[in-house]
Amino acid sequence: MSQSGLIRQRIWERLKEVARPDTRLHLEFSDVIPDFEGSDIATDRIVAEAAFKESRFAFVTPDNSLVDLRRRMIAAGMPFVMSTYNIRRGFLLMEPGRVPEGAELYAAWLDGMEHFARPVTLAEIAEIGRFDFAVTGASAVSTDGVRFGKGHIYFDLEWGMFTDLGLMQETTPVAAIVHDVQVVDDKLFASETDIAIDMIATPTGLIRVDRQSKRPRGVRWDLVTKQQIADTPPLRELARMRGIA
Repeated sequence: MSQSGLIRQRIWERLKEVARPDTRLHLEFSDVIPDFEGSDIATDRIVAEAAFKESRFAFVTPDNSLVDLRRRMIAAGMPFVMSTYNIRRGFLLMEPGRVPEGAELYAAWLDGMEHFARPVTLAEIAEIGRFDFAVTGASAVSTDGVRFGKGHIYFDLEWGMFTDLGLMQETTPVAAIVHDVQVVDDKLFASETDIAIDMIATPTGLIRVDRQSKRPRGVRWDLVTKQQIADTPPLRELARMRGIA
């Protein structure tokens, strides 16, 4: 088993003590990034950040640990884009005024997002403009900002598509909301497509990452299979834009 695999197994055992079961996937951490005890406190740390407060348009992942963040963004009327699970149905745009008062929590869940938000193409996102902030969950993250485990490949791919279109850039703040048990001090070596994050919010604190290397830009088409393109609507859209498919 790889180093990251061993770390992931170690974390999953500890995560069982604090994770909130998913309604469909229970505690299958290989398939879902769970919500956890204290995620609201971790979320407090992100929403208190000046970069987040000043954000006009944000991107968030569909991880369960981000439910409270999405709820607060909906309540505040802050527009954002969320990817669907594994990007299989592309992206959803949540706009101000789409959720009745009192339904913010339901709307923040994945089923609620499907109900209240609207599907949006990459071209439509580009018309809205650049993302000012991005937030993701993680199976695990090292203190030097390397994410690994369930979901990190999809975020790397989303980053690639967005940077290709100029919707994200090297300086776009990227935060992760995780439990303390998901943070490791192990030295991990990022691949050429890994997106290092800038801050890690947990129930007990906020870790600011001193990134030493630049993030990649664009999609590495040589690493993407035809099946991935076929299964991922925004990737198909971008491939057509670039004359690849």
